[in-house]
Amino acid sequence: MSRWSFDLTEAQPPDAAVEVAARHVSAATIGRRGGQPIVRAYAVEPLPEGAVVPSLTAQNIRDRALVGAAVARALEAVGRPKRIGLVVPDQVAKISLVRFEQVPPRAQDLAQLIRWQVRKAAPFPIESGQVSFSETGTVAGGREFLVSVAKHDVVEEYETLVAAAGAHAGIVDLSTFNVVNAVLVGSAPFDHDWLLVNVGGPDQASIVILRGSQIIFFRTRGAEADGTLADLVHQTAMYYEDRLQGGGFTRAVICGNSADDVQSGLEQRLGLPVEPLDIRAVAALTDRISAAPALLDALAPLAGLLLRGREKAA
Repeated sequence: MSRWSFDLTEAQPPDAAVEVAARHVSAATIGRRGGQPIVRAYAVEPLPEGAVVPSLTAQNIRDRALVGAAVARALEAVGRPKRIGLVVPDQVAKISLVRFEQVPPRAQDLAQLIRWQVRKAAPFPIESGQVSFSETGTVAGGREFLVSVAKHDVVEEYETLVAAAGAHAGIVDLSTFNVVNAVLVGSAPFDHDWLLVNVGGPDQASIVILRGSQIIFFRTRGAEADGTLADLVHQTAMYYEDRLQGGGFTRAVICGNSADDVQSGLEQRLGLPVEPLDIRAVAALTDRISAAPALLDALAPLAGLLLRGREKAA
């Protein structure tokens, strides 16, 4: 059974990571050279529009034969690993931040309390969903938890793809949480406020605000959203100042295949430079790998998943 998880640094990393995104399937393995992480092997298989349509409730894998073949080729290219971590689009889960003044001492009671808290916001019966949560920290008025809810059958659509290719997904996780982890692994410890924009496609993006390593805001934008991504980032910045007592961002990071198209617009809205995420700060590339921007974007969530916890032992 897979673990539906989004702990940013706690889970033991698997042997390889695979991402099934709206427009590509990617895979990577990471080793060490001279004591430093290095991308040993990778593959990126493009997908046509409509083959994968990320959704909370509807069918996601629209062309199973085509996507399954892409997964099999990607796994073949990285050595046919049997134990993998699986990265799925943010749009398959509903993310909430919930706060409790008092928290039950027993883990089972806390899990039940969180399921009860998020059941009304879930767009499907909570009994048909997988719930994962992680404490973000102590806040005024109690303790706060980041909660993710996804439908069992939607997650299984992705799990069965890798199972058919001979691999087991011990961890299933969301793209943006692993991009966040890639940034944290590649940075010195800090406690200031910063913003990450993860662009998953022409009409898909997630915006995260963090206070150091603590997520304090998360929002996903789908194809049905009004306005531009720059508009949404501006609205998020206003919310941050008005509702989250924000004192200003000291850093803004963007990851995604549309980064060049939106970076200048975001800089104008935020009033500070927006830096493209470069995973070479996290894991070096072998000499034979060309560091094209699209490849660096595709590797970011994979590196973030595979390097969970490894920076602690480095």
